[in-house]
Amino acid sequence: MSDEFLSQEEIDALLGGSTTEEEQEEEKPDIRPFDFSEVEHIKKGGLPGFELIFERWIKVFREEARKILPRINMITKENIYITRFQNFMLKIPMPSSYTIFSMRPLKESALLVIDARLVFTVISVLFGGPAKPFKVEGREFTKLEMRVVEDFINAALKTYEQVWDAFYPIMIEIKSIELNPSLARIVSPNEKVIIVECRMDIDGYEAPFYFCFPQSMFLPIKDIVYSQVAFTEDPVWRKNIEDKVKKINVKVGLELTRMKFKVKDILQWEEGTELNLYVSPEDELKLFVEDKHKFYAKLGKLNDKYAAKIVRPVFEEEQ
Repeated sequence: MSDEFLSQEEIDALLGGSTTEEEQEEEKPDIRPFDFSEVEHIKKGGLPGFELIFERWIKVFREEARKILPRINMITKENIYITRFQNFMLKIPMPSSYTIFSMRPLKESALLVIDARLVFTVISVLFGGPAKPFKVEGREFTKLEMRVVEDFINAALKTYEQVWDAFYPIMIEIKSIELNPSLARIVSPNEKVIIVECRMDIDGYEAPFYFCFPQSMFLPIKDIVYSQVAFTEDPVWRKNIEDKVKKINVKVGLELTRMKFKVKDILQWEEGTELNLYVSPEDELKLFVEDKHKFYAKLGKLNDKYAAKIVRPVFEEEQ
């Protein structure tokens, strides 16, 4: 009678449960926790203000770089993007130059990375060679090569500071120039950074260099970086207008006092009649620019000439 019943193994086989534990593990899908920090969050509309800053910087730096190497054809801004700091550092070939610099009053530090291909192309051209890098594996930069690197760094950061001055004055300070990437860590590996990828065309060969900024660095001035509003005016045009405005001649007058007289009294005035204005050195008098009351001033003397010392401005609500 017992032969008519199926064993447990036979039942498992019919139900598909006869697979071994190893086979069951192989059939399991590759499931892993999802790391939301891996998702890049780029502000909608990109970084229009930042784009314009570098477009203007490229124009200024191009002329400065040609003083170092006249055979530079073009310098371009290829791309601006946000990525993880460690992902950016892994794509830089060795050896390369990592310049750590600050942009006061902004906190944190930034990087200017001079790619090895750019350095060796410049060296080759300077000594009459072709515009392409030579093989340099297994060694660091020589003193001559570091001198060329420093010339480009100084020219790049000097012009970069000048361009920023028109919108948000900064002072750039070079902290160090490193050849070891482990010494150029400006943020933690997983922190997001803004990368500006540029290229320099030297006799037809294009070599890259990069700016790297912590994304949090520009939070105090995010309206400038994320907006074009602050860049609608051309700084050169604005400076020319300001210079011309400063050269305009205006009429300035000091009102000593105001008094009322009857017409019959005025008719009695004659040459030599003295009028007491009742003005003392402590009185605040009205100073007019053209016909507008702009300042309060005190009457005095300077080099035997009457003068007015401005005490305070007149605010709109007072006008």
